[in-house]
Amino acid sequence: MYGSEKYLILCILFLLCTTSVQAKDDEVPVLVYGYPDVSVWTTQRNTEGLLENPLLKLANAMFNEAGIQWNSKPYPAKRLFKYLKEGIVPFSMLVRAPSLQECCLFSEQPVTSTELRIYRRTGTPPTTSLADLSGKRVIMIRGYSYGGVGKYIRDAANGIEVQEATSHVAAFQLFERNRGDYVVDYMGPAEEVLTSQAIDNTVYDVFKQLEVFLVLSRSYPNASEILKKLENIVANLDVPRIMNSQ
Repeated sequence: MYGSEKYLILCILFLLCTTSVQAKDDEVPVLVYGYPDVSVWTTQRNTEGLLENPLLKLANAMFNEAGIQWNSKPYPAKRLFKYLKEGIVPFSMLVRAPSLQECCLFSEQPVTSTELRIYRRTGTPPTTSLADLSGKRVIMIRGYSYGGVGKYIRDAANGIEVQEATSHVAAFQLFERNRGDYVVDYMGPAEEVLTSQAIDNTVYDVFKQLEVFLVLSRSYPNASEILKKLENIVANLDVPRIMNSQ
């Protein structure tokens, strides 16, 4: 009888421990990294046809070091912001967007940055402010907000003649055919295009330096502690080398 009771007690203890561990695991769900389905980094695509995102390499190094299970998925920008606000997608790496301040925490320091450039021909006046584009012909790429710059340029009240290109390549093809005075584009994709199809007398002005931060939903378990842990890890990583690795 005593042996049976001892066996029963051991079974109960085992079940309680298993349930406790399972409950603890359930408290920290797999972290989903959502990112925009248009790239500010490159025109290159992977074997699945998705635009390459060098931040995925950084995420892999960061989460592996943190011991966090994760996966990733691209979303249209509006849907990504909606999912971040609702906590459906808890993590991203983005510019510091005011619309996400209430729902999400941002890292204190940026993890990387890119340049928003305005390309023009030699002799065309440089652009130091958005007002300089009034009355000008500006080529943009459909699907990009350009960190709020696109909203101003596309607003008819500002008197800018806008040409919407379907891709980075198409934008510079329009520029080469003199369909616009300026092209608004990000450093990475623009450099790739102009390396493969050089356009004589093309120069650029850096209009804006866009800093990219870690973004974590406030609803994610232990969000503040997790974000601080990720920040400390990134601070000790060689971010440029990781992002540029093959």
